[in-house]
Amino acid sequence: MSKICVVASHPDDETLGCGGTLLRHKDNRDELFWIIVTSMDVKNGWKKEQVEKRRKEIDCVNREYGFKKTFNLNLPTTRLDVIPMTDIIKLMGRIMQDVGPHTVYLPNFSDIHTDHKITFQAGYSCCKSFRYPTVSRVLMYETLSETEFALPIEGQVFAPNTFVDITKYFQKKTEIMKIYKSEVMESPYPRSIDTIKALAALRGSRIGKKYAEAFNLIYEQR
Repeated sequence: MSKICVVASHPDDETLGCGGTLLRHKDNRDELFWIIVTSMDVKNGWKKEQVEKRRKEIDCVNREYGFKKTFNLNLPTTRLDVIPMTDIIKLMGRIMQDVGPHTVYLPNFSDIHTDHKITFQAGYSCCKSFRYPTVSRVLMYETLSETEFALPIEGQVFAPNTFVDITKYFQKKTEIMKIYKSEVMESPYPRSIDTIKALAALRGSRIGKKYAEAFNLIYEQR
């Protein structure tokens, strides 16, 4: 049994990026942990109803995946760039040391969303072998509406080198995604169920499976 930690800038990133893979880990009886970096807050301009609705969505998603523990750093969404990086690393680092994960899933470093970029930087800083010796595998996931909008230049384009068959789990992944009602878009936009299905089918075709999720494996210790 392995400890798996997914780091999400926002709730729904974990499902878009590696929802099927998390369900597969669950089937393998791995222990799942979820770090949510940002949150909605009334003091940052969100309506009380929106904040409560998101809290209920997170609770529901938490139950569906069966996370052993969920951590919310409660940092302001879309405003990570005004927070010192060292502060974010300290918050995340304490959790990483407490959990002791073996595999860590992070957002793609070149996503167009600033929150994603900063989450990756802080998360990867918490994967250094001499400070977090349990971490033996680190992968970046792709997030529709963020990853594909990265600058189309060398070194910025998401280039997956690891693929996970999620055919058995794809339907469940879409059901979980629908919990985030305000995040699901109409077709043909990026976060529509049709587009999620199309991406999974494209990634599946790479390995001869109906549906798959793709990752960039950036570190592995054998």
